[in-house]
Amino acid sequence: MRLTMYLAGAAACLMMAGITQAQEPDCKTPKTQFDMTFCEQSRYETADAALNEQWKKARAAVAATDKDLDEKDRGAEKALLTAQRAWISYRDAQCEAFGFQARGGTMEPMLVAGCLANLTDERTKQLKELSDAMGLR
Repeated sequence: MRLTMYLAGAAACLMMAGITQAQEPDCKTPKTQFDMTFCEQSRYETADAALNEQWKKARAAVAATDKDLDEKDRGAEKALLTAQRAWISYRDAQCEAFGFQARGGTMEPMLVAGCLANLTDERTKQLKELSDAMGLR
């Protein structure tokens, strides 16, 4: 919860600062801390959108698996939901801890957003592998 509030605050600061900037920073070669933080936050938002798309596919794949099983053997969808909730808690806690490298400094939001993006990309790959293994692409 604290991580969400922190990132929301960082995003609000970025938006307010963006009003004074004429254009978005070049994320291939960010030059300022503001640019680097903006780019990492943007990267996280892109990763989160990809995760949400892959989540829908993975959930459909495990639901299809459950449907094909005897009632006593079902539980794939529930197991995936439990795993996803645990993963979200892990990701948020891990990235909050990662941000302590620059606690209170201007780099902290960049470190947290970068961590969120990296772990979210990894989870998206895991969910894709699961979907592929269950025959849904």
